[in-house]
Amino acid sequence: MNITQKINDAPLVYAVLSQARESSASDMDDSVHDPIDAEEVYELIRSINDPEHPLTLEQLRVTNREHIVVDDGAGRVLIEFTPTIPHCSMATLIGLCIRVRLLRSLPERFKVDIRVRQGTHQSEGDVNKQLNDKERVAAALENTYLLDVVNQCLATAA
Repeated sequence: MNITQKINDAPLVYAVLSQARESSASDMDDSVHDPIDAEEVYELIRSINDPEHPLTLEQLRVTNREHIVVDDGAGRVLIEFTPTIPHCSMATLIGLCIRVRLLRSLPERFKVDIRVRQGTHQSEGDVNKQLNDKERVAAALENTYLLDVVNQCLATAA
């Protein structure tokens, strides 16, 4: 990334305890409805790189399974993430990376809400508003530099 001054020079790094999801024969059968669940969404976002460090969101515990809610029938996904520090200036960018990853991966029928976990960021209301406003997200993705940074964060996403 082309970020020169780090906001959090020494983030806590956690061991990755993820296990690969077991697949069944029905997973490969397109005629069988395979509901999307929190585990599948987590697998999509856990390997996104942090914009500031060469670490994944999972390694920094920015994301975890317990903070993902999926209602396949209603076509809704709620993801709450935890910035590494309460004044993290990268929170909006992290949320944008999560949104883009899911826009590119989930069926269009899903409405995705992305939020900073309550009490984990000093500007959580503003960040949440930006992340869930279609016009603001579209405008951000029209910015070539910002889109390049997002794509770099997603380059290692499985």
